[in-house]
Amino acid sequence: MRISLLGPLEVLAADGRPADVGGARLRMLLARLALAAGRPVSAESLIADLWGEEPPAGAVSALQGLVSRLRKALGETGAVELVAGGYRLPVEPEDVDAHRFEELSAQGRRELAADRPREAARLLGAALDLWRGAALADVREAAFAANSATRLHDLRAAADEDRFDAELRLGRHAEVQADLAAAAAEHPLSERLAELRMRALSAAGRQSDALAVYEELRARLGDELGVDPSPELRKVHLALLRGELDRPVAQTEAAPSRLPARLTTFFGRESELGRLAELLDTARLVTIVGPGGAGKTRLSLEAASRLRARVWFVPLAGVSEPGQLADTVLGVLSSSDSRLFDSGQLREATPVDRIANLLDVGDGVLLLDNCEHLVEAAAELAQQLLERLPRLKIMATSREALAITGETLCHLGPLDLPPAEPEPAEAGQAAAVRLFVDRAAGVRPGFTLDATTVGDVVEICRRLDGMPLALELAAAKLRAMGVREIVRRLDDRFRLLTSGSRTALPRQRTLLALVEWSWDLLEEPERVLARRLSALPGGASLPALEVICADDRLPADEVLHVIGSLVDKSLVQEDEDRYRMLETVRAYAAGRLAESGDDITPQLSRYFLAFAEEQEPLLRTRDQLDAIAAFDAEHDNLIHALRSALTARDAVTTSRFVRALFWYWGIRGMSRQFETYVAEVLAFGDELPADVRAAFQVVQGVGAGVRSGEQPPSLDRRALGFHPAVPLFRLSQLASADQGQAELEHALNSPDPWVRASALWAQDFVRSQQGDVDTGAQARREALRAFEQVGDRWGMVMGLLEISMYEDMRGDHEQAISAAERAVVISSELGTEEHLAWAKGRLAAARARSGDLDGARRDLDAGLRQARGAACDAWRPRC
Repeated sequence: MRISLLGPLEVLAADGRPADVGGARLRMLLARLALAAGRPVSAESLIADLWGEEPPAGAVSALQGLVSRLRKALGETGAVELVAGGYRLPVEPEDVDAHRFEELSAQGRRELAADRPREAARLLGAALDLWRGAALADVREAAFAANSATRLHDLRAAADEDRFDAELRLGRHAEVQADLAAAAAEHPLSERLAELRMRALSAAGRQSDALAVYEELRARLGDELGVDPSPELRKVHLALLRGELDRPVAQTEAAPSRLPARLTTFFGRESELGRLAELLDTARLVTIVGPGGAGKTRLSLEAASRLRARVWFVPLAGVSEPGQLADTVLGVLSSSDSRLFDSGQLREATPVDRIANLLDVGDGVLLLDNCEHLVEAAAELAQQLLERLPRLKIMATSREALAITGETLCHLGPLDLPPAEPEPAEAGQAAAVRLFVDRAAGVRPGFTLDATTVGDVVEICRRLDGMPLALELAAAKLRAMGVREIVRRLDDRFRLLTSGSRTALPRQRTLLALVEWSWDLLEEPERVLARRLSALPGGASLPALEVICADDRLPADEVLHVIGSLVDKSLVQEDEDRYRMLETVRAYAAGRLAESGDDITPQLSRYFLAFAEEQEPLLRTRDQLDAIAAFDAEHDNLIHALRSALTARDAVTTSRFVRALFWYWGIRGMSRQFETYVAEVLAFGDELPADVRAAFQVVQGVGAGVRSGEQPPSLDRRALGFHPAVPLFRLSQLASADQGQAELEHALNSPDPWVRASALWAQDFVRSQQGDVDTGAQARREALRAFEQVGDRWGMVMGLLEISMYEDMRGDHEQAISAAERAVVISSELGTEEHLAWAKGRLAAARARSGDLDGARRDLDAGLRQARGAACDAWRPRC
C-alpha cells in the first residue's frame, strides 16, 4: 500500500488500484497514522489529533468506530492494527510520500555538502517531484494537520533552495532563472534565495540585475524586520561589486545508462544481488567470477539496473585480441572526443587518455563483461582508470579474477537446487526449478510443475548442476520431446543440448561449445590435471591429487599451483579443502581423458584402498565420527575404485575394498551397498581364499552349507579373525545353537577391546533369544560400559536400546526412558537418521508405557518424520 499526503490524500493498493476512503474524519485518521509510518499511535493521541480540545462524548468508542470503518475502506490493501502502543498502519516509511520526500531531500543535502552536485540535483529533483499540491490539503481541519503541513512546506522550501544551489554549481544558471524568481516572490525575505539569484544573474552576465536583487532585499529587511542583510550576503554583494563572484562552468553530461533490455524473467540470486550492492558501496572494482553458463552477465545487468549511478556496459565476448579492448570501450562511450583535440593539449592522446576523459563526469560504473580471454589487458585498463578517476567504479564479469590491487570478488555458482524427492510446491521454491519451468512454458505453452512432471524436472535441474544456461538449453528441447525423454538422454548431454538461441554468442548456443570455450583457455598442465580430476567422481583433497594425479608430466610439487589456477578459472570449485568439478565440466573432461589414453586407475585404486584400510579400524574407536566423516567425503571415489576392481575381475582387491567398507555401510544404514557388494565378492567363488570366502559368508548372513534345521558349521579361526565384526555376525547366527558357547568364550577373551564389547552384547542377545532375559542383563550393562570405553557410539546406541526395552519389561519406566533419551542424544552425534528414528521410537514406547501419552505422541511423530526423511534402510547385525 502506498499513501500520498503531499497533496490531496490518495491510497494505492499494491496492484496500483486506488482505495476509496470517504469521509473527512476517516481521511484524517488515515493521514495521522500514515505520518507515523508504521509506528503505533496511542488512542489518547489520536483523539486529541482528530477532535482537538473538544472531543465528543464517548470519544474512545467513536475512535473504535472510525478504525473499523477504515479497515473496511482499505480492504485487502491493508488494515489498521491494534498493538501494545495503540493503533498502527502496517506500512514502511518509503510507502508514504511525505517520508520518502524527507529521506530523498536529506540525501540530496548530504550530497551537496560533499560537493557532489550532480547526484544532489537528481535526488532533490526526485524529492520535489513527489509534491502534487499543498501538503495534507484535504485534512487541514484536523488538529494535527496545521503544524505537520507547515513543517513539510518549510522542508520543501529548503529542498528547493538546495536544488537551485546544486543546479548552479553544475552551470545551469539559465535553466533555473525563472524558478528562482518565482521562489523569491513566494519567500521575499529569504536571504539564501537572494544569494542564489545574485549568483545566477551574475553568471548570465546580468550584474546590474544581480545588484538590484540585493538592494531590494536590503530594503525589505529594513522596512519589515528592522535588520540589515547577514554578513554572508554582504560578502557576496561585495564580491559582485568587485567582479570576483565565481561563475560556475557548465559540466559535461554523461550519456544515460544504456543497458541491454531484458527479454526474459530473472530468477533467484537475491543474496548475490544484495552482496553486489554492498560491495559496490565500499569497493571500486568488483569482479563477478564463476563458470561458464552460471549467468554472470545477466546478474551484472540486473545489479546495474538497480544502481543510481550511470552505467556504461561494454560487452567483450566478441573482442578477439587484447589490442582491441580500448577501441571497444571507446566505441561504447562515444564516437567523438573533440574536447581532447580542441583543447590543443592532447592531440597525441592515447586511447586510455580518451577513455578517462569521457568517463570523467562524476560518479559512474564501467561494466566490463566477459573478460576471461582478455584478462591481462582488462586488468591493466582497469588499474589505469581507477588510478586516474577517483569517482569511477568498475564491475567486471570473468571466469577468473583480474587479480589487481583493490579487487573484490563476488563468486557465482549454480542456482538453488531442490531436494532429491520434493513435493511440487517445495520444488517450485528452488530458483533452478523456477527458471526451467519458466523457459519450458515459453516453448511449450501450458507446461506446469505438477505431480507428473516434478520428478523429471528436479532430476534435470540436479544433473545439470542448476546452471542457468544448461537449464535453458534443456528447456528448449521441449519443442521436440517431453521431460522424461530429456532425462533419459542426459547421459549424452553434449549431443542433447544443442538448441540455443540463434542470436546468442556461438559459445552459448550449445553446451559443448560453452565448456570448450573454457577448456581452450587452459594451459597444458591445467588440462592434464583437469582430465585426471574427472576420474574422481567425489572430488579430491590436495594430498589425494598429489598422489593420484602427479607424474613426470605433472610433478607433485606443481599440483597445488595448477589446481589453484583451475579454481581461479572457474573450472574447479574448492570447498573445505576439497576440489570438485560441476558434473557437466567433469563429463567433458572425462571425454578428454578417454581420448588421451591417460590411465590413472592403478594409482587411484592403490590410494583409496590404503585410505579405506587406514580409516576402517577408527570406526570402532573414539575417532569414530572423524572416520565416518572421512568415509563420507570419499565414498563416491571409493565406490568408483571398487567398481574398477570388479570390472578388472581382481578378486583380492575387491574383497579388500569390501572388507574395509562394509562396517561403514552398516553404521551408515547403507543396506543396498552392503548387500550388493558382499554378494559381488562371494560371486568370485573359488578365486577367493577359503578363509576370506567363509568370512564373507558369515557377513552375508548365510552360513556355508547351512540348510533349514541344520546347525551352522564351525569356522576356521582365520575366518573369525578376518574382521573384528565377523565374530559378532557369527554369534548372532549361533543364537540358538549349542556350539556358540566356545566361539563366545573365544571372543570374550579377545585382545581387541571392541571384539570383547561386541561379544558381551552378543552374549546378551544369545541368552535373550534362549528366553533367559534376566541372566543377560549383566552382560548388557557390561557391553555398554565396554563400548563407552572404546568410544563406539554405534555400540552404545545398541546397548542402550536393549537396556531400555529390558527396563520397560520390568516395569521400571523411569530407567527405560532415561536409557532411551541417552540413545537419542548419542544417535544425534552419530548422525545416522535410522538410528535416531529407532531411538525416538523406543523413547516414545517407554513414555507410553509410563502413561505419558502426549510425550509419546511427540516422540513418535518426530521419529516418523525422521524415518520418512531417511534416504536408505538401516542395518542391524542381529536382524
